[in-house]
Amino acid sequence: MKKLQLNEEVNISRLVQGVWRLADWNYQKAEIEGLIEACLELGIDTFDHADIYGNYSCEEMFGHAIKHRTDLKEKIKIITKCGIKLISDKRPDHYVKHYDTSFEHIVWSAENSLKMLGVDVLDVLLIHRPDPFINTHEVARAFSKLKEQGKVKAFGVSNFLPSQFKALQAAMDFPLVTNQIEISAVALHEFANGSIDLCQELGIPPMAWSPLAGGGIFNAQTHRMMTLKNVLHKIGDNHGATIDQVMYAWLLSHPAGIVPVIGSGKIDRIRAAIDAQQIHLSRQEWFEIWVASKGESVP
Repeated sequence: MKKLQLNEEVNISRLVQGVWRLADWNYQKAEIEGLIEACLELGIDTFDHADIYGNYSCEEMFGHAIKHRTDLKEKIKIITKCGIKLISDKRPDHYVKHYDTSFEHIVWSAENSLKMLGVDVLDVLLIHRPDPFINTHEVARAFSKLKEQGKVKAFGVSNFLPSQFKALQAAMDFPLVTNQIEISAVALHEFANGSIDLCQELGIPPMAWSPLAGGGIFNAQTHRMMTLKNVLHKIGDNHGATIDQVMYAWLLSHPAGIVPVIGSGKIDRIRAAIDAQQIHLSRQEWFEIWVASKGESVP
């Protein structure tokens, strides 16, 4: 599988395996190991985490599975996120859900993620959500310290608007490498707000969370969703592909280099996503999906 170079130290696989539902899958240690091994065999070596996933449990579950698997640790790349504080029995001092992008919390979060995952270095650390109380210079100082200490190789953000991305980048001594945002054939807002444009301007690949729009397309109820589903079926039939594969292909074909984050832990669904790389949509097919989703022709 093709790799994407994020900076001089980090490259990631063209598709990334997301594990935010790991706790919901009820996988045992051996099943998590098996998932990681299967992903590696299929060419996916990059795994997307966040400190809060599974009520602060997913990093630790993943880390427990690879604790004695040095062979796996040497092959995988880890992306994780910080900055959200949930109300949780794991964090009894949190009485309101809020964001924390302070120097102290970012450094603590990165070090805690290293501990939970049982690895020596994080490949990419992202700020999970834009923080209205952010001090961009504090964030930049935390990023610089973690990089200098060799604890994190690259940094980025998630769900940032272009103005928020540029404000943080202006405080940084080195480039941010990605913005992980919601992009799918259903969710088009990042095209309108300038996020995709900014990624192209800076030459960084955006990562797409929920690339299948949470699976809502499969149980389409609204006129818009049913229209889009019919178009996806039609194009899928032309390519001998399923509608989820067409949705992945729609993202993968975009010149911005969008990186889908796969949300399923089922090997057949992961394999289907990988096979979508072989689907080559024409420009007209791409726009047919765009028009069906927008509900109107381009001007």
